[in-house]
Amino acid sequence: MNSIPIHFKDKFFLSKLIFGAAAVVLAIDPVLWLVQTWRDPSYDSSGFIVFCVCAGLFLWSVTSERTAHTVNLRLPLFLLAVSALTRLVGQVLAINVVGAITLVLDVYAIGHLAALGFRKRPISPGWLATCFAFSLPLERIIQRTMGYGLQSVSADGACTILDSIFDNVRCNGVRILINHQDVLVDLPCSGARALLLVLLFYAACMTVCRPGIRKGILGLGLTFLSGILVNVLRIIVIATGIAYPGFFGGIDVMAAPWHDLLGLTFLAIGCLPVIYWASLVYKRQRPPEKSNKKREGLEGKPLLRLNPLWQACGFLVLAAAIISLPRKPIDIAKPNIKVELPSWIHGNVATPVPLLPKEKAYFTQYGGAAAKAIYGEHGLLIVKTSAPLRHLHSPDECLRGLGFDVQYKGVNHHPLPTAIYKATAPDGARYRVAVSFISSEGHTAGNVSEAVWHWMQQPGSIWYTLQRISPWNLEDVENERWDHAVMTAMDIRIPNPPIQPIKFEGNNHD
Repeated sequence: MNSIPIHFKDKFFLSKLIFGAAAVVLAIDPVLWLVQTWRDPSYDSSGFIVFCVCAGLFLWSVTSERTAHTVNLRLPLFLLAVSALTRLVGQVLAINVVGAITLVLDVYAIGHLAALGFRKRPISPGWLATCFAFSLPLERIIQRTMGYGLQSVSADGACTILDSIFDNVRCNGVRILINHQDVLVDLPCSGARALLLVLLFYAACMTVCRPGIRKGILGLGLTFLSGILVNVLRIIVIATGIAYPGFFGGIDVMAAPWHDLLGLTFLAIGCLPVIYWASLVYKRQRPPEKSNKKREGLEGKPLLRLNPLWQACGFLVLAAAIISLPRKPIDIAKPNIKVELPSWIHGNVATPVPLLPKEKAYFTQYGGAAAKAIYGEHGLLIVKTSAPLRHLHSPDECLRGLGFDVQYKGVNHHPLPTAIYKATAPDGARYRVAVSFISSEGHTAGNVSEAVWHWMQQPGSIWYTLQRISPWNLEDVENERWDHAVMTAMDIRIPNPPIQPIKFEGNNHD
């Protein structure tokens, strides 16, 4: 029987298929994780909308006629190698976001292979990949790692301007006292969401405008500055509206729909410099390039000079080995941490509540400890860890995952900095969830971002979440008694507030 000859072009085509299979093997887990973040209520992500925007831009360009046929296949190969290295780091360190960067590189490679820059409706593959990166849960990451820094910048900027306008302004950290009204630049007001939306708008504009590297970086700096400034201006307007409601016709600037309208208005103002910059750098479509046989010949060359088929098979084996490596997270907590709940609080004996199986598995894998108990009509949850980036989170993240409707109500600074949430269960029951973060060094915080900020300065400190749960309809006096009883039972020293607390009104805030 005569053997069927295998031509070089067949080998070349087969090698590309195998390389493609290796890319799929590396990307499958990050894709599943990313889709889960879109669907999981605890992430509160709009990533799927961003994905649809990117897909729309891709289809808008790829459905137009090509103006040139030169595609350098070596760049996608290089991107695949970088993607493999990124996937390796994410797998070993058990950091899903790092592994998901693989998808950003893949989008860049796909855009390059599709010759998106050489179409009658051209777009930039690099900026398209940047735009796709915003489908990752970046807001959650920025809020946890940089949120307190953004809070401080916004508060300092607002304080400087307010102090030059009004006489009765006092500032302490992220708190502003104006006309005896306590204005807190808390985590939602850090500006992270507005900044990301402005940056996303910039990335989408640059995908179409296709600026050079220098102009792209200059525009990025302009966009970042615009996002910070509009948040400072928004805080100034809100603080003025709280202290002097008469300036705004008596409307409550913290109530819907006024609070949302203010946010949208300043977001639109922040996008104006981006639109102006885009109009300056927009690169109009050039005439079709002349045929260049030397460059076109790159399409027919193998991906690698020697044995492309064997090297593609080797890369596929490497990809399979990477996803099989054991996960060894570096941000695990100390294993010997224990939590001991008080046997009774406020005259009520503790009724321990067992952790859920997935909670037990989580703390077994990543260290730290947690305990829950019920004291009469109140509940108490404590999470203790030396790795706050891994373990500490706001209660709305897990409560939304359990089907609760959660509304952030603001921060109460007495007796400790405490974030207040209104949680409505699927059966209609309503609860007051109060959470504070306390360190072994004596620092207290009302949000995870500030806790992480202090922990980065003292990495050896132990942090724990003190979460108190009560029926929503209890009087404020009873809630204060319960909070004080918890502090006494836990032997927590209550510091003197630098600014005297104002009565907490419990307004909706986002």
